[in-house]
Amino acid sequence: MRAEGATERALEAQLQEFLFGEYLDVDPGHWLHWTGNGIYGRAQYACGEHRGELKAALRESYGTLGWHPWAMGPHPVNYRRGRVAARRALGPGRSSRWSPLA
Repeated sequence: MRAEGATERALEAQLQEFLFGEYLDVDPGHWLHWTGNGIYGRAQYACGEHRGELKAALRESYGTLGWHPWAMGPHPVNYRRGRVAARRALGPGRSSRWSPLA
């Protein structure tokens, strides 16, 4: 299944964030986004019908590594921090590990 319209744009925006092992709700469409990173693997997402399957798979794969896969909802919606906030804080013309200029 593929996200459409506003849901797809919300997923794309969240993929740019530097988050670690967090679930995020993506509206509209009631999608679930797992940010992953580091020991928690790649970012993954599931539609509203398959949220439970994604959580079960993540808990089976990464549940012994930390508490992140066991987080209970409700999960944040449109959670923005990380790379985007770091870029804003740096201002124009400055580089850091998280900026596209690094």
